[in-house]
Amino acid sequence: MKDSEGGYTIVLVPSDTQRTRSLRLSPRGLRIAAALAAGGGLALAVLLGSWWYFAAQTVRIPELEREIAQLEADNEKVEQLAENLGRLQAEYAKIRGMLGADVLASGVTPEILPSDEPAIAEEGTARTGLSPEIPTSWPLATAGFVTQVLEQAQVGTHPGIDIAVAQHSYVRAAGAGVVSEAGFDSIYGFYVLLEHGNTGYSTMYGHASRLFVAPGDAIRQNEVIALSGNTGRSTAPHLHFEILQGVPIDPFTLVQQRTGT
Repeated sequence: MKDSEGGYTIVLVPSDTQRTRSLRLSPRGLRIAAALAAGGGLALAVLLGSWWYFAAQTVRIPELEREIAQLEADNEKVEQLAENLGRLQAEYAKIRGMLGADVLASGVTPEILPSDEPAIAEEGTARTGLSPEIPTSWPLATAGFVTQVLEQAQVGTHPGIDIAVAQHSYVRAAGAGVVSEAGFDSIYGFYVLLEHGNTGYSTMYGHASRLFVAPGDAIRQNEVIALSGNTGRSTAPHLHFEILQGVPIDPFTLVQQRTGT
């Protein structure tokens, strides 16, 4: 019941006795009790909300673990792709250099040696002790990259080797001799045919971009006779090189491929 002072008095009447008890609640006490009840309700609501949130996150743990595993797998693939890309870029740069793309793109004209200027003889007589007329020197001033050899070609269709090399690289005489032919052919493009004295050997150099010799010229071993090119029946700059002894023979029976640059 409400008393005269503005508070409330609660009367408790036990069922087993005649004595009653009363509990007086002042207005201030009621406000405190209401505030405590409200605070307790709010705390309970926050606790229940947090429990539901964490319960929902716990359910997602397996899904998150799967996502992490997938991301790790994807990361490994990306690293592998980056490694493959780096390797392909290196191969592309190497092939681009061999095909002379950098020289052509820059517009720089390479230095051209005169026809009577011999290249340095890294191979040949000084190395093998054989007659300089025997074609034992690598036919280029650079290593190049062999793209086809005699054994890999069908009989009668490719009588020599193809060496991919940058456009306008120096073509050298594999052995001393005399120019038997020098001109243009629909298949070999600009070419040079050398006869190597009484050795029975002759050598052919095809797909050149420029010739420095003419029929009848006497040539020293390792002398620059032409510049490599892409003339005749050719899909990219390279040198076609043959050694003949009446019939084509494998050049690698006499010539060792140059290494390095």
